[in-house]
Amino acid sequence: MSTQALDQARPIQAPGSVSDLYRAVWRWHFYAGLLVLPFLIILAATGALYLFRDEIDTLVHADLKQVREQAVQPLPPIALVERALAAHPGTAVKFMPASSPASSAEVTVATEGNARIAVYLNPYDGRVLGSLPDRGTVMWIVREIHSLAFLGPVAQGMIEIAGAWSIMLVGTGVYLWWPRGQAGGVVSLRGTPRRRVFWRDLHAVTGAFVGVVLVFLAATGMPWSVLWGAKVNEWANGQNFGYPAGVRVAVPMSDEHLNHIAPTTWSLEQAKVPESTPPGSTAPTGEPIGLDRAVAILDGLGLHAGYVVNLPRGPRGVYTGSVYPDDLSRQRVVHLDQYSGRPLIDMSYADYGPLGRGLEWGINVHLGREFGLANQLLLLAACLAIIVLSASGAVMWWKRRPRGSLGVPPAPADRAKLRGVVAILAVGGIVFPLAGLSLVAMLALDRLVTARRRTRTA
Repeated sequence: MSTQALDQARPIQAPGSVSDLYRAVWRWHFYAGLLVLPFLIILAATGALYLFRDEIDTLVHADLKQVREQAVQPLPPIALVERALAAHPGTAVKFMPASSPASSAEVTVATEGNARIAVYLNPYDGRVLGSLPDRGTVMWIVREIHSLAFLGPVAQGMIEIAGAWSIMLVGTGVYLWWPRGQAGGVVSLRGTPRRRVFWRDLHAVTGAFVGVVLVFLAATGMPWSVLWGAKVNEWANGQNFGYPAGVRVAVPMSDEHLNHIAPTTWSLEQAKVPESTPPGSTAPTGEPIGLDRAVAILDGLGLHAGYVVNLPRGPRGVYTGSVYPDDLSRQRVVHLDQYSGRPLIDMSYADYGPLGRGLEWGINVHLGREFGLANQLLLLAACLAIIVLSASGAVMWWKRRPRGSLGVPPAPADRAKLRGVVAILAVGGIVFPLAGLSLVAMLALDRLVTARRRTRTA
């Protein structure tokens, strides 16, 4: 086949309505790609890095997070907190015991002006190793870029739109890729990188292989979205303190939500925090048990290494021990009465309902945690493929685009086919309202493009 023929190669189309339907799908696939591809590159690049967050953080912040193992007992938790406060005056709000004999301990301090810093200490001698802003590690920064949280809710809304449109993009892409008698471009590449057909085939074949994973990543990422995720979370977990039925116990509850005081899972963001019973009430009285005793109780309850202890806020506050390791079965949240040390709520992954367990499993896979290194490598390959998919789509468009034109694919002769495709996309717009608003904007753009084309040809 000549290079000219390769450049003109297209899937074979049947006459009439099938060709019109193909054009309609192609047109909206183009619009969706124009909107989504830049965000997909950001999400894939930062997501690939975040898969190895522990490894990268440990390497980059080795001077803060790693210590030499010693044949002596670590200092008591309260002694480490006092050392941290001596170096950085303020109020201790969180303590993280060393997760291994070669790991540092961490104390989060609220300083004047309500700024928070994480202070790292050698657990054996109490030496302060250094500090960072709370959630200031390199991987937290990557996570903020991944969600565009540092740019505010409007940018986060764009990520939500990109996630929703990615699902629809895959659906239209599968239709365009579906074999129609062509000799190549299904699982093989034609031409060379100098030819547009090469980039068309690279885009189509890569999308065919990575499409399922892309839909999975988009679907499991939506629970974190700024509008849809927040509203669904509020609806799903906003009743009865937000806890699964098996752990709703008759203890006093505050108005504080768990996600305001400690990192937690999506299923527990709306969970309310119980209250301690202060001295002078009808319940047990006495002095607070203190951090050392609270850590000893949490250790005795068998919390997985790497747990975090949030300290009580005020006389009714509780000690909250929480841990979310790669093994979902070891996830756990325990609230202790600060005076008696009694566990007020002790909840693990097994206490979630079937829907909650399924959703948390999906999120765990999304984060690369569920199947160890295999999970990380599979998603790393998927992220790299998504970057190739996005870049090849951009190159293909650039090579096809007429000079001085946006290069929108031609509208079908039968406008009913275009309206049919829009109606199907509108279903996704109803499920994801921000995507629905973007669909309205894209419809307006399509009308503008069509009107300008008609004016030029008149």
